[in-house]
Amino acid sequence: MHPAYFEVRFRHEGTDGEWPDEFAVITAYATTGEIWSVEMNHAADRELGEHLSSLSSFVRRLTGYSPETGHAEPGWAVAISFETACDVGLKFKQDAVYFVRGGDLFVSHCDGRRGLVFIGGFKDILDGNPGEI
Repeated sequence: MHPAYFEVRFRHEGTDGEWPDEFAVITAYATTGEIWSVEMNHAADRELGEHLSSLSSFVRRLTGYSPETGHAEPGWAVAISFETACDVGLKFKQDAVYFVRGGDLFVSHCDGRRGLVFIGGFKDILDGNPGEI
């Protein structure tokens, strides 16, 4: 698994009240190692947001970023199951998705190598006001 997945921090702007005990964090931007145009990234992000809204009433903007490199990608926190998150990740050409369970943050490949790999406490790497997590 790419080391960048373990250096992530998240930014959340707003106060959205309570968050579910389990949710995924998914992006639609170019997967690690690929380069897409700004237009392609934005179009994929819009399509992902619409798709996730059809799956869950809990969909929140969350931006993942690397404090080391400054690279940032807007993504979505969404209350869906781990398996559904991986399936959505595959549909949107992602190598991996994040998953939060009981306040713990995990990362997983989306393909046949699926399996939760522990990163740490979600609140510990979250900037902004998350409300109740």
